[in-house]
Amino acid sequence: MSNFYEERATMIAARDLQEFVPFGRDHCKHHPNALNLQLRQLQPASELWSSDGAAGLVGSLQEVTIHEKQKESWQLRKGVSEIGEDVDYDEELYVAGNMVIWSKGSKSQALAVYKAFTVDSPVQQALWCDFIISQDKTEKAYSSHEIEKCICILQSSCINMHSIEGKDYIASLPFQVANVWPTKYGLLFERSTSSHEVPPGSPREPLPTMFSMLHPLDEITPLVCKSGSLFGSPRVQYVVDHAMKIVFLNTDPSIVMTYDAVQNVHSVWTLRRVRSEEENVVLKFSEQGGTPQNVATSSSLTAHLRSLSKGDSPVTSPFQNYSSIHSQSRSTSSPSLHSRSPSISNMAALSRAHSPALGVHSFSGVQRFNISSHNQSPKRHSISHSPNSNSNGSFLAPETEPIVPELCIDHLWTETMTNIREKNSQASKVFITSDLCGQKFLCFLVESQLQLRCVKFQESNDKTQLIFGSVTNIPAKDAAPVEKIDTMLVLEGSGNLVLYTGVVRVGKVFIPGLPAPSLTMSNTMPRPSTPLDGVSTPKPLSKLLGSLDEVVLLSPVPELRDSSKLHDSLYNEDCTFQQLGTYVHSVRDPVHNRVSLELSNGSMVRITIPEIATSELVQTCLQAIKFILPKEIAVQMLVKWYNVHSAPGGPSYHSEWNLFVTCLMNLMGYNTDRLAWTRNFDFEGSLSPVIAPKKARPSETGSEDDWEYLLNSDYHQNVESHLLNRALCLSSSEVSQMKDEGFSQNLSLDSSTLLFTHIPAIFFVLHLVYEELKLNTLMGEGICSLVELLVQLARDLKLGPYVDHYYRDYPTLVRTTGQVCTIDPGQTGFMHHPSFFTSEPPSIYQWVSSCLKGEGMPPYPYLPGICERSRLVVLSIALYILGDESSVSDESSQYLTKITIAPQKLQVEQEENRFSFRHSTSVSSLAEKLVVWMTNVGFTLRDLETLPFGVALPIRDAIYHCREQPASDWPEAVCLLIGRQDLSKQACEGNLPRGKSVLSSDVPSGTETEEEDDGMNDMNHEVMSLIWSEDLRVQDVRRLLQSAHPVRVNVVQYPELSDHEFIEEKENRLLQLCQRTMALPVGRGMFTLFSYHPVPTEPLPIPKLNLTGRAPPRNTTVDLNSGNIDVPPNMTSWASFHNGVAAGLKIAPASQIDSAWIVYNKPKHAELANEYAGFLMALGLNGHLTKLATLNIHDYLTKGHEMTSIGLLLGVSAAKLGTMDMSITRLLSIHIPALLPPTSTELDVPHNVQVAAVVGIGLVYQGTAHRHTAEVLLAEIGRPPGPEMEYCTDRESYSLAAGLALGMVCLGHGSNLIGMSDLNVPEQLYQYMVGGHRRFQTGMHREKHKSPSYQIKEGDTINVDVTCPGATLALAMIYLKTNNRSIADWLRAPDTMYLLDFVKPEFLLLRTLARCLILWDDILPNSKWVDSNVPQIIRENSISLSEIELPCSEDLNLETLSQAHVYIIAGACLSLGFRFAGSENLSAFNCLHKFAKDFMTYLSAPNASVTGPYNLETCLSVVLLSLAMVMAGSGNLKVLQLCRFLHMKTGGEMNYGFHLAHHMALGLLFLGGGRYSLSTSNSSIAALLCALYPHFPAHSTDNRALSGTNKPKKN
Repeated sequence: MSNFYEERATMIAARDLQEFVPFGRDHCKHHPNALNLQLRQLQPASELWSSDGAAGLVGSLQEVTIHEKQKESWQLRKGVSEIGEDVDYDEELYVAGNMVIWSKGSKSQALAVYKAFTVDSPVQQALWCDFIISQDKTEKAYSSHEIEKCICILQSSCINMHSIEGKDYIASLPFQVANVWPTKYGLLFERSTSSHEVPPGSPREPLPTMFSMLHPLDEITPLVCKSGSLFGSPRVQYVVDHAMKIVFLNTDPSIVMTYDAVQNVHSVWTLRRVRSEEENVVLKFSEQGGTPQNVATSSSLTAHLRSLSKGDSPVTSPFQNYSSIHSQSRSTSSPSLHSRSPSISNMAALSRAHSPALGVHSFSGVQRFNISSHNQSPKRHSISHSPNSNSNGSFLAPETEPIVPELCIDHLWTETMTNIREKNSQASKVFITSDLCGQKFLCFLVESQLQLRCVKFQESNDKTQLIFGSVTNIPAKDAAPVEKIDTMLVLEGSGNLVLYTGVVRVGKVFIPGLPAPSLTMSNTMPRPSTPLDGVSTPKPLSKLLGSLDEVVLLSPVPELRDSSKLHDSLYNEDCTFQQLGTYVHSVRDPVHNRVSLELSNGSMVRITIPEIATSELVQTCLQAIKFILPKEIAVQMLVKWYNVHSAPGGPSYHSEWNLFVTCLMNLMGYNTDRLAWTRNFDFEGSLSPVIAPKKARPSETGSEDDWEYLLNSDYHQNVESHLLNRALCLSSSEVSQMKDEGFSQNLSLDSSTLLFTHIPAIFFVLHLVYEELKLNTLMGEGICSLVELLVQLARDLKLGPYVDHYYRDYPTLVRTTGQVCTIDPGQTGFMHHPSFFTSEPPSIYQWVSSCLKGEGMPPYPYLPGICERSRLVVLSIALYILGDESSVSDESSQYLTKITIAPQKLQVEQEENRFSFRHSTSVSSLAEKLVVWMTNVGFTLRDLETLPFGVALPIRDAIYHCREQPASDWPEAVCLLIGRQDLSKQACEGNLPRGKSVLSSDVPSGTETEEEDDGMNDMNHEVMSLIWSEDLRVQDVRRLLQSAHPVRVNVVQYPELSDHEFIEEKENRLLQLCQRTMALPVGRGMFTLFSYHPVPTEPLPIPKLNLTGRAPPRNTTVDLNSGNIDVPPNMTSWASFHNGVAAGLKIAPASQIDSAWIVYNKPKHAELANEYAGFLMALGLNGHLTKLATLNIHDYLTKGHEMTSIGLLLGVSAAKLGTMDMSITRLLSIHIPALLPPTSTELDVPHNVQVAAVVGIGLVYQGTAHRHTAEVLLAEIGRPPGPEMEYCTDRESYSLAAGLALGMVCLGHGSNLIGMSDLNVPEQLYQYMVGGHRRFQTGMHREKHKSPSYQIKEGDTINVDVTCPGATLALAMIYLKTNNRSIADWLRAPDTMYLLDFVKPEFLLLRTLARCLILWDDILPNSKWVDSNVPQIIRENSISLSEIELPCSEDLNLETLSQAHVYIIAGACLSLGFRFAGSENLSAFNCLHKFAKDFMTYLSAPNASVTGPYNLETCLSVVLLSLAMVMAGSGNLKVLQLCRFLHMKTGGEMNYGFHLAHHMALGLLFLGGGRYSLSTSNSSIAALLCALYPHFPAHSTDNRALSGTNKPKKN
């Protein structure tokens, strides 16, 4: 294990790769446009139609321009909850056009819009800013006063501020703003300097360029700058330098970073309040200001700013209108005053009078801004007006008071000038990061030179200023801080992502799902001489990505023709980057430990950088060790640990501690491979020893290993070291001791390792952590782990008292003998024994008990920030038991010693802040003092519950006393701690209760605003959100199953396509997509099953089936009715029927429904009749159709509408299932010629209605074994085509219906068919199945069939293609679950090539299914059983689908063999689905999932064409249906992924039937919104067989399969 790092510490694995799209972008599309609102506001309604009103309207319309592509930007920050507790989600502020959208959310909680703002002109910038509401403007006010959290939206002429409380402010801007920055104090503006304002040659004085605004209601004031001058005292002046741009502003510490465009250097300034002396310097009239006339009294700036805030609109450049006003006063001055030499200090003497026009060489700019102290101002006692102020006294009343500057920037650091500075080296990104030991760095990225410059800075000892250190350059293309773990992510030029802590490299970051850059690009990126353009990618790659771009962006699973590459990615993670040569282009939006990567193809992904440690124990130990080691060594150790912990495939939570111990002991010089207790560490967290042996086959006799296993068990070790064991001298077997002895020969420590010299210090802090953990009852397990490490270290350091201490605490864990690693005596001298190390172990319990006894105790050592509980317990006992009131008020207590290696400034400062005891309350007794102090420290009831009872007793006692006599003015936290929340409620009685945070409120679903109903609004979302609380799968299903919105038709117009062809192309694509849309209602019916209770006064809402499409980018409508392409007639009739069924199935069985309501729903329009027909059938399935009056039934049937008859007959039969009801039998018989007397008139009954009636007979007589019915149905299976071409079309569906009906009538009766032995039912069915000579027709209809058909040449043999499916399924249903071997053997697949050639491969599926349903109890949920159904000849000769070369063979037809193979497997899988329907059986699921994946692979295999893609698709659909049956109602994610993947496949072989199967599977998976499942009773299996009959219709009008689909609704 010594080379443990070398193996694993190569990469750091990032986690949670997700595609990232700003949430606001999507929301913008649905946001109501502000246009109409604006128009309405322009005039009162009465004027809108008057003539001038109309002109106004037109005028306003001209201002509105519609942008095709909006410029967008967004920023993210860590979520801030309203209550102030720690929340782990992101907040996003998104800006596009006139809109700003603020949303919150994360991967665990759904994203939701928190606020959306729309303003009148395009938004230039939006930001969060906290304003302070306080009258007292001193520096101190900032810590205590309450703040107003706002969002600021900058437009060209004004800035809007909206606070969370709901206040809105609007401030107009007196100048064009280039940038706004939020500061600790308020807002900071940079004025944009337009080109014409400072003509190149003129030495006019500049105007201030930076301003501040401390509160929305305050004035905008110029910023003062204080910079060290070369000669003596620092200069104070306004910020007037145009070349100085702010590149970064930070609130804590409050610093500003600027870039000087002329000298090309960056500087850092601290931002603070102006001190009064600086204010005076700037405001005072300065002697060097030129002629007296220059400093005319009142400032036009004041005037301008004031007038503006009253609402005058500025002219183009806000400052131009001065020229006209003040052209009287002229002055000349020397040009040198304007030069940029730092020695000129009289710029401080800016005077605010304005002077001449733009071109004249003058002081005008400076004077304009000077706030002259000549004004009579209530604030300053200044001299009265100077006599020569009359030049513009006429414009302004003399009382105008000057604008007093509020903020000042104070110079801290400027980077050193290098001789060769490139012109444009402005930092493109600046951030502050701290390394793992808390040293802070200011990092700025100079993109033109591809380097990241890091400056270390720290506070001075008196905490008044920051001291900056040296600059370190790191080569980088981009970088971002990862705050949570004190590191930063650097993107190198080569495309590698590397993690740094401070300037120490930690390691490369590996992103699962993104290829390493070395694979995607042969040469590294060219080093650009110009700054990289935001989106441009290097040439070679952009060509590669050009064609793929649209694919990537459209769908989560790109539709590539070759789907073999694709299906791997589908299963690994739903991710598009798998097969594209993408690389990381930039890094943005870091929040907490999440960061977005922008890829070269324009898409973005968000990753999570793993934390330093996940288990609390490891975190605490790391903190303690970090605290005690020198900084450099601490960083090295943490980097080593982080690399081991975060390697790809890193440890589970379970084994993190073992990994930590191994890492730590290796760094101390131990050889963990040789050490007995670390040698056996289990890193992968595999099965516990109790489970592992069960997996091996238990041998009857037993073996040596069993004994070894017992000796090694935890139980044995506990017993062995038990005290009783010692007392009885039951020593354990010598063998194990011998093993230990043999091992411990010469283990010595390697003294050259990193932490060797610090072992005693580390041991001591870990001991303090151990004592700390004793005070937390939840950390019992952690203590046991820690003891093992401490005992080892104590033994090796020969610290007897410590070993004894641990033995007393844990006699069973600590063996008296153990392996000792010798430390070379020569080396012990090098070990650094710190001053705080004591030979007696400090023990918190001992300290507390001595206190209670009243004995004196030395102060207890504690680690600041880590051992907080120890400190709390010690001080509370000192206060409450010893009665020392000073113990908690002063910082350095006599009861505690703080452990430090060097005075750590940071820690101390935090301590003081944290534990300052504020005497804000009236404290009378010790108990009150204790309780108030504890809440100030942040101690809560939860902490109290985890303290050991004995230690917590004094605190509980104090709480008890306070509860009886509380003071009225205690804060809420204290009331909570003593259990008197009623008091805090009374205190804030007047206030409204705090609103729920955004995450707990219901996320409004996007469908509310949509105009149409998608048929899924009535689902019980509360229940579904309880069943599937982790993710949004229900929304996903809803999206997949909605058919009410137009589909997106994406067709690329190639140059050679004419417009007309392109339109045809689009319509053909839409026709393909409509095949899918028409299949959706079947799935939706299952998903929404029984979810709605109709209102008797309203008709049932039936969502419309929308078969139009929308073509991006203009969203034009594509329609099938334009006549450009041929659309099959009656294409939608069955789809509408199913849509009606789906709507009807929503009605819950317990609803109140009567005949009148059913008739009331009848549509007015004829085109909706099909939907109504389906609705009637659904009512039958729900059992509601029995309420329909016979009169109405007669009425509907006489109308002669085919679909209505079908729906009605099936519905009525299903409602009367198995009742042999006579009236219904008569109703059905009219529609079946075979059930009418031979002499009756021939009725012209449509073929489909006959089929429905036959199935209806089966339903009504289900399970009754009624002889006459069975006899007729048996004959009807083989009904020959009549002479007049009567039955020649769609005979298959009739034969199948008769077979199914026969099966239902004799359901499960097997050989016990009483009174039917003369009918020879099984033999007759067998003959229908395999063919042969037709028997003489018995029964009443022999006359009809004497003359043969004139069109179909069948002769005397049975047409097996027609009769086989019905006969096979009839056999299956009659012998269902009877385990009748002889019948089952009839159904075995043939095992010679000759016989195989006689059977259609599809029929093999049915035969296998039938055989397995008969041998119900033999079905086993594993792939071995599935394969056992395949005959030997097929198994031996079936080709593997991945081979390229096909074996050639004379006598074997490979095509037949492979088709037979896949169909037999599909049949076996389907029977598995029936056997385990609704059981969620895991092994059945795994088995079927494996086959589903296999079929996906076969589909993309090179020789799939042998089997035929159509056959493979059929088998895949069958397996998917079986999967959905097993997992019915569970919403299993893997099955959902499959369904979603198949939903996206719309081209090629995918026809209506396959879509039907896939969406039925999806519906079954979420049956009734997860509230229902499937049953395996005989009746249910019969219904499922009818519904899932595995021959899917080729198109929506194909009735050869079975018209009565959609009946798997028997739960």
